[in-house]
Amino acid sequence: MTKDAGVAEHGSFTTKDYHDPPPAPLIDAEELTKWSFYRAIIAEFIATLLFLYITVLTVIGYKSQTDPDLKGDQCDGVGILGIAWAFGGMIFILVYCTAGISGGHINPAVTFGLFLARKVSLIRAVMYMVAQCLGAICGVGLVKAFQKSYYKKYGGGANVLADGISTGVGLAAEIIGTFVLVYTVFSATDPKRSARDSHVPVLAPLPIGFAVFMVHLATIPITGTGINPARSLGAAVIYDQHEAWDDHWIFWVGPFIGAAVAAFYHQFILRAGAAKALGSFRSSASHH
Repeated sequence: MTKDAGVAEHGSFTTKDYHDPPPAPLIDAEELTKWSFYRAIIAEFIATLLFLYITVLTVIGYKSQTDPDLKGDQCDGVGILGIAWAFGGMIFILVYCTAGISGGHINPAVTFGLFLARKVSLIRAVMYMVAQCLGAICGVGLVKAFQKSYYKKYGGGANVLADGISTGVGLAAEIIGTFVLVYTVFSATDPKRSARDSHVPVLAPLPIGFAVFMVHLATIPITGTGINPARSLGAAVIYDQHEAWDDHWIFWVGPFIGAAVAAFYHQFILRAGAAKALGSFRSSASHH
């Protein structure tokens, strides 16, 4: 049988105008020898530092502007809307800036989801998460240095369950919120989609930043909105009060579950990965 007959027989190869990258290896030793790998880690560190610096500074500034003790008014400052804009807008900017260098994750939950979908190796995923967490701690450290008098007084930008919110509700809010974000990341970076919809130029950072913005609008009143374990860790480490640590596990477990569900949904339901995998398994089995 000639090669052409094989193509004609399968048919699908002739119309396929995109290439799914091969799954990333779990352990990629070659990666460790490349400068691009270390450059990517540095980019994740700096981006997460800048993310936390701008966003937590916005939170502390807003709380000081609306403090009745300082003759503040509830209508002063940027409001919840402005805080949501700070988070979503910074993700838009930073994903735009770092996408070509590191992929622009800026969030261990995003890295985890992409790892589960085999888009990044295990070593890269772990190194990104370490860089993101260290960057977040340094970013919040800058905020504390700049706003020394206000930082501790106004809660340090730490994620805590709002009054009257149960652990279960907080956890669910983090799971669903992170699902929205990571599902958007998969959709915005889908090679199949960019090939098919090339007449609609999608600037991937925009929907990703928008997802972060919308989730903040919804869940700031519930958990302060984590959906990013590095963001929660950075604030908890620098603020370092027991109320921040009490609920802290929610902001790791929730986002990781949400990211895993989003990865599964995109790979197996939307992209029919399971059907394809099963089909190839069956055909290879029938040949033996």
